Amino acid sequence: MSESERVTIRIPQEKVGALQALVDQGKFPTISDAVRAAIDDFVKNELTPEYIEKMTIELPKGNVVELEALVNKGDSISVDDAIRNAVREYIRLKMSKAVDELEK
Repeated sequence: MSESERVTIRIPQEKVGALQALVDQGKFPTISDAVRAAIDDFVKNELTPEYIEKMTIELPKGNVVELEALVNKGDSISVDDAIRNAVREYIRLKMSKAVDELEK
């Protein structure tokens, strides 16, 4: 791990409880690791290049499982990649239909 610096913050008790629940579920080894992951995500999202619009989506578990199956079959390199490809294809089809309608 690279050199780090201690930063002290105050957060509401219910947030500490939520962080502890994540630790108890095995999602993070410690509360500190959960906070570091949240900070990493925040910094990454805030420093996204201006030509990229980041979005967060929530999918039913079944859809996530299906996307993971596509990745495991080699159809995509990641779930994020599968979603990007699906959105690009959807937009391409919609734009093609719109152009066809204008040409009529």
